[in-house]
Amino acid sequence: MNNYLIVASMIFCIGALGVIIRKNLIVVFMSLELMFNAANLGFVAVSDHLNLISGDIFVIFVMVVAAAEAAIALGIAIAFYREKGTVDIDMANELKN
Repeated sequence: MNNYLIVASMIFCIGALGVIIRKNLIVVFMSLELMFNAANLGFVAVSDHLNLISGDIFVIFVMVVAAAEAAIALGIAIAFYREKGTVDIDMANELKN
């Protein structure tokens, strides 16, 4: 189980760095998906180690949330690109009224 949790924490850190460092909106959303998948890996590893089904059920809910987030994020990215012609996050300051 420790190896799975180490891999999950490494994937989560890579995703967190992607969210913090990158300025491209699409890359930020992909990094968020990495973080969701790392959390899922941790849930599955712990539930398998403890012989629980609740972790697997929670993973299904996280996957549903991740799919909804991806659909909404794509809509936001398309609308942002149509408005500004770029997906650079620094341009988002100009959307404030």
